[in-house]
Amino acid sequence: MTPKSRLLLSLIGSTFCLFSCADKDSTESLDGTTRGYTVAATVGMIADIVSVVAGDNAEVVGIIGAGVDPHLYKPTSTDVKVLQSSDVIFYNGLMLEGKMGDILVRLARAGKPVYAVTEEILNDSDYILTDEEDHQDPHVWMDVQGWIKAVNAVAVALSDYDDANASDYRENASNYIAELEALDGYAKEKIASIPETQRVLVTAHDAFGYMARAYGLEVLGIQGLSTESEAGVKDIEDLVNYLVENSIPAVFVETSVSDKNIKALIEGAGAKGHNVVIGGELFSDAMGAAGTYEGTYLGMIDHNVTTITRALGGEAPEGGISGKLSDHSE
Repeated sequence: MTPKSRLLLSLIGSTFCLFSCADKDSTESLDGTTRGYTVAATVGMIADIVSVVAGDNAEVVGIIGAGVDPHLYKPTSTDVKVLQSSDVIFYNGLMLEGKMGDILVRLARAGKPVYAVTEEILNDSDYILTDEEDHQDPHVWMDVQGWIKAVNAVAVALSDYDDANASDYRENASNYIAELEALDGYAKEKIASIPETQRVLVTAHDAFGYMARAYGLEVLGIQGLSTESEAGVKDIEDLVNYLVENSIPAVFVETSVSDKNIKALIEGAGAKGHNVVIGGELFSDAMGAAGTYEGTYLGMIDHNVTTITRALGGEAPEGGISGKLSDHSE
């Protein structure tokens, strides 16, 4: 990890737990329901779990929308105003929101309650994955058990901020975690049905490491942990050779990342006589469209697991764990 990265993580880590005693004015949501306070969340995966845990007690506003890459996202003046006006802020940490980090630090120093949902995980060095340059992998949500820890962190944070409704937050989190445990079991079972030699996940960038470790996949990303990294010609050539030599049947595009490099892989493998198809479009750094099943964390992971399993030769129902999936395959 670079000195600059360590400094930013240190600053955010030392300030996210500062609390504000500001008045919690009631907020009227878009559906007309009066709610007690406003919460801002940096990415959709966080906004979704916060919404579930908060229930009707808070209005949750997401900053980075569907199909948007948080690694490259630059906060707008409107985003800054939303963060400033919110009563509570949740972010991922682990450098996912690199370009938003300075703003989060300033708000926390000013007394705004700013929480990292990876707080519990940050203290577990054995859990955090790193790359060859010691950059920490922020894509914790790809492991359902890791995101269960995030749900617990949200419940604790909201209970600290709004003690009067703490029992609601604990109950909502408990009910939701039961659903996540079922999803985790589904992921283990379905990915295990993929023939062992074909449990290789090739994607645009290395966002699936936690998923690979949790569910028994090998993951190969053309780019590194962040989409700010560049893929070289040799990276493409090496992956093409791997696809050909191991008869990998499918590669995957991502909704928030350009498919240019993936198409280069397919063309390269084809030139060597090996037919590789796009196995589907995966949600990596962003969920699906708002208002859809895939626009929830449950739907995002259900879609990824089901798509990967079916494309690599395993057995999974087309509609996913509960039959709610849309068709996002190519």
